[in-house]
Amino acid sequence: MDLQQGIALGVIVLIFGLFAWGKWRYDVVAVIGLLALVIADVILEAFIGEGKSDLIEKPSKALEGFGHAAVITVAAVLVISRALRNSGVVDLIARRIMPLAKNELLHIASLCVVAAVLSAFMNNVGALALLLPVALKTANEQNRSPSLILMPLAFASILGGMATMIGTPPNIIISIFRKEHLERLADANATGKYLNAIGSPEGNFGMFDFSPVGGMVALFGVVFVALIGWRLIPKTILKKAGSDEMFDLDEYITEVQISEECKFVGMTLGEVEKETKEKLMIFGFIRKDGKVMAPNRNNLVRAGARYLVKVDPVDLKNIMDEFGLRLDRELRARIDNLKGEDVTFVEVLVQPNSLLRDRTRAYLRRRTSNSVVLMAVARQGRPIRKRLGDVRFRVGDVLLVQGSEEQIKEHVTSLRLLPLGHREVRVGIFSKVSLAVAIFGIAVALSMLKIMPTTLSFLCAICAYVFLGILPMRDIYREIDWPIIVLLGAMIPVSGALQDTGLTEKIAVFANNLKDYMPEWGILVILMVVTMTLSDIINNAATALIMAPIGAGIALQMNVSPDPFLMAVAVGASCAFLTPIGHQCNALILGPGGYRFRDYWRMGLPLEVMIVGISVPLILYFFPLTQST
Repeated sequence: MDLQQGIALGVIVLIFGLFAWGKWRYDVVAVIGLLALVIADVILEAFIGEGKSDLIEKPSKALEGFGHAAVITVAAVLVISRALRNSGVVDLIARRIMPLAKNELLHIASLCVVAAVLSAFMNNVGALALLLPVALKTANEQNRSPSLILMPLAFASILGGMATMIGTPPNIIISIFRKEHLERLADANATGKYLNAIGSPEGNFGMFDFSPVGGMVALFGVVFVALIGWRLIPKTILKKAGSDEMFDLDEYITEVQISEECKFVGMTLGEVEKETKEKLMIFGFIRKDGKVMAPNRNNLVRAGARYLVKVDPVDLKNIMDEFGLRLDRELRARIDNLKGEDVTFVEVLVQPNSLLRDRTRAYLRRRTSNSVVLMAVARQGRPIRKRLGDVRFRVGDVLLVQGSEEQIKEHVTSLRLLPLGHREVRVGIFSKVSLAVAIFGIAVALSMLKIMPTTLSFLCAICAYVFLGILPMRDIYREIDWPIIVLLGAMIPVSGALQDTGLTEKIAVFANNLKDYMPEWGILVILMVVTMTLSDIINNAATALIMAPIGAGIALQMNVSPDPFLMAVAVGASCAFLTPIGHQCNALILGPGGYRFRDYWRMGLPLEVMIVGISVPLILYFFPLTQST
């Protein structure tokens, strides 16, 4: 292994280590890896001579990944997903399945099937986010634990994405990589034997080229999670049936009366928070007629006034003794009557694209101009018992917020949070639904018939949605998951460096030597299992970008078609069922389902074993190692 290959390998190890550490978000890690390559390239050029380094052709080339077709296609799919949601397609389907919720098995199966079908044609995280409130609402109505439903629902949304090229970012990456790989080989005059093994020497994988394998895997996977998988969820972690709320208001809300001797008299509400080190928060002023009003934080505390305060039960006694507070007797009735007045409580979920992700309460206050109060935070189904000001919000956290109904609705939308309350399913206008589906169908047909590249056909569909009023201009950029876009743009040059330095060839030679000890399909199994393992730890798109050139390199060394190896990488990269960090869908249900980190493998491990057993024979049947010529 030469110096450049060692540097490329070191950067990959660095990226994997930072991904696994989890200290920084995956897009930041990808940029760190890219910058490490650029800096190493500049240093090498200074020592070995200009134009002799293969890490990055030129520093300016490091940014070309952001204009890559895979990046644009992923962004387009996210925007189209929003347009389909706006049209009412998903709500229309959700309304049809709600009557099936009476039977436990049909309830889980119907939600899983809908999630899988939707995820095949739209972003799977978006599909899950739309069905999550429906699942919680129907579970509550049927007095059924949401813990039984949410994990199968998340797994089904991941499985459905495997069925088509646009269903999940790894499939898009693999599709475009195939075309670039073959073009690279043609330029390098690859051996005729290898090109003959490919069968179709040009072009990328089409829209439904993934369906024979991914579609069957999704089918068997959904059947497994709907019939067997949900029964493997530990009974000890099931939330109480019919309880869809994370928080008991009794534990957080207390009514106090300010005495003449109270140390808070004359202070502003903001000063009271500072004085108690943010352990106590005054969020409601009780008028003489008993109605609760949301006060201004600059208002002065006066003697005789009554307030609703947020305080942890552990701290309440100490605060009462230290500052001279008195409890009011009518607290229970006040809590019972809170909803419907000016003070409203809503539980909201932090989504992967939420503006609150990795932020603190201070950011929430700035964005809402203090009109929304954070009451509590729950993580993995349990309230966090520490200062709220120190909590950095994660995907899957459930927040209890308070404010007027109108203000909460406005800020939940702008911050891209998902309300977990009883959401009435809206039905879109049928003409809009049919029009949206027709436009999407035309875009898919143009791609399938190779009249227009997928990226361009989807951009045309987005323009049509905008012109017809299905997709407001404000939703175009709001819906794009920018961390994923940055991740792809930064990781594509890193993936190219693996090939340019010859590192993938080194790895492929080692894998090729395994032929003496196992059959060729055994190497395919190892490639898939390694890809699955990485995908459970790091982002699936990053996994695909790293493993795709390795898989193609193994095929080149073995003089067989790269297609089965690329398909193995595509399936493996999408199978992140063992941890909540491997896929955004898994993280999204962590809080509402009350799951623990170790609960995922109970259903996920047998599912992944089954997928390997099913997908490898399917890959070898539909994408043989040597194509007939």
